[in-house]
Amino acid sequence: MRADGVAGPQLEDPLVARLASGKETSWLRPQLDPAAQSLGACSLPEGLVEDARRRFRRFAPWFADRFPQTRAADGIIESPLERAGALQSRMGELLGAELPGTLWVKRDDTLPVSGSIKARGGFHEVLQVVEGIVESEQLGAAGSDGHRSEGAAGVRTLRDPATARTLHQHGIAVGSTGNLGLSIGLLAAEFGLRATVHMSTDARPWKKDMLRSRGVEVVEHAGDFSAAVAAGRTAAGADPLTHFVDDESSLSLFAGYAVAARRLAGQLAALEVTIDESSPLLVYLPCGVGGGPGGVTYGLKQVFGDHVHCIFMEPTSAPSMMLGVRTGLHSEVSVQDIGLSGSTIADGLAVGRPSRLVGEQIGGMIDGFVTVADERMAALVSVLDETHGWRVEPSATAGAIGPWRVMDDAAYREARGLDAHSVARAHHIVWSTGGSMVPEDEMNGYLQQGRAAQGIFCP
Repeated sequence: MRADGVAGPQLEDPLVARLASGKETSWLRPQLDPAAQSLGACSLPEGLVEDARRRFRRFAPWFADRFPQTRAADGIIESPLERAGALQSRMGELLGAELPGTLWVKRDDTLPVSGSIKARGGFHEVLQVVEGIVESEQLGAAGSDGHRSEGAAGVRTLRDPATARTLHQHGIAVGSTGNLGLSIGLLAAEFGLRATVHMSTDARPWKKDMLRSRGVEVVEHAGDFSAAVAAGRTAAGADPLTHFVDDESSLSLFAGYAVAARRLAGQLAALEVTIDESSPLLVYLPCGVGGGPGGVTYGLKQVFGDHVHCIFMEPTSAPSMMLGVRTGLHSEVSVQDIGLSGSTIADGLAVGRPSRLVGEQIGGMIDGFVTVADERMAALVSVLDETHGWRVEPSATAGAIGPWRVMDDAAYREARGLDAHSVARAHHIVWSTGGSMVPEDEMNGYLQQGRAAQGIFCP
């Protein structure tokens, strides 16, 4: 707890006190403030998500040209939505409760190039930076309308040696717990930008090694995620040609994440899944600083309105977004202020202080928060492997317990009109994060640890 006593009054709130105890906690909001939950209440720029969607489309030919794994999707960075029937059955056995409705997993652990949800936001910001440099330096040939054309012409421009020389004069930097750094660093290096990733010393060594092998400078800092972000922001500020990606307040990252919503809507439609009042959508989003789940939530609310319920899933030791929204202090409060460490096996979620941007702009749209113990996330790594052969990082499992927590809360279900009929027709989507980039020996360690932890489900 902080010496200035700031946390004292907050601990009078029973929910904050429970968070401070480190116990698994749920805060499912029976009612949302109609004004706060309205998309119109946001001050986000109009067309933010559509602009990001078009940018991804413009660069799709370049991705197809540079990354063979994206060619089957014509250069579009997207992950599959997979039915998780075996996981649903196994979790029902472990928890002693059958889940009504249908369970799905959104496999962002398999996103091409960098293998995590962070590819969405991180890639978008890099693309926006590159596009800005190309336009400001007037690189490439203009079309008959005076504008530089998209698609193949863009690929030719980016292949041009003059473009490569110009891009190499510019830098991009980010503070990260791991996966955002991978996304920013790997893509920036592919464009020839000078890339620097500031990471805490306890971030996964293999992520640092992978970045360094691609020519990315990795700067390690004692302390947590916020310390790495602060150091990166200061260092980048001293170089006018270096752009700093601020995970705590970046609209560009946020917009990139939000693009996922329309893609998901298309996937559901292709599967002939209808989302409406009698067939609601419940989405469980692992949360660190809040940018990824915040962007996805904003996009989902645009598409599905009141028919989607977005639940943020956080580690018991790092419930930064729940704490920030519950207290209304957002980035002015950290989990360390209530005596928590912020250290967790889910390194992508090891964030002590939440994003003010997300808290202020979409905090009122978040339907609920659930915290998950490290031991449970560890066990779920092995459960996903045993049921579907999906090998993911611990952070990617955080959402898997969410559907059972929501269905166990009768007050929430009644207040939100989730009666027996709609619950039976509900669609639950567990949003995965990372895993496909994890080295085999590291993954084997996760699996061994997970098998040993499965006793947490025993009564």
